[in-house]
Amino acid sequence: MEFVSSLNLLTLFVVIGGVGFVFLLISLVVGDLFEAIGFDLAAGDSGMDFGFLDSRVLAVFVTAFGGFGAIGVQMGFGAAVSSLIGLLGGVVFAAIVSLFGRFLIAQQASSTVTDEDLIGRTAQVTVAIKAGEIGQITARVGDERVEKIARSRDGDEIKAGTLVRVAAVAGDSVIVEKEEVNNRGNFI
Repeated sequence: MEFVSSLNLLTLFVVIGGVGFVFLLISLVVGDLFEAIGFDLAAGDSGMDFGFLDSRVLAVFVTAFGGFGAIGVQMGFGAAVSSLIGLLGGVVFAAIVSLFGRFLIAQQASSTVTDEDLIGRTAQVTVAIKAGEIGQITARVGDERVEKIARSRDGDEIKAGTLVRVAAVAGDSVIVEKEEVNNRGNFI
């Protein structure tokens, strides 16, 4: 107890800020510390990967609390006012980090292409589809290039290089049909 009483107020806020900063550095390497140790504080954050009680947000709060509390002490305020300044600074910075983290998480897109994404798309036969047999097609979905085993819808042969339309999905393969081209070179 003598150790705590011998600390002055400035040192206390600096130590609090330093402890928060160390946890922030660890969080930058490990990610969410609570998630890493299996402790979930995401109370009611339904599906949000970056909640307000994320360890990175809490580490920023503690760091800002200590920093702004130290600034309050340096400005000549007492313990109560410096703590209030630290609390306000901590809440503001934690809120900024939380909102920024949520924004970044929301910007993530899934690059998973499902088989249903292929239906109706134009593809090119890369391995000829022999009559009644299988071949292979290549299609583009966004920036993804997808290769699939394919069968002809009508059972006819489709040569490599032919443009086809994916009509359906059947298990691990797709059912394709030749695309009809009008006299202007446009697909019908």
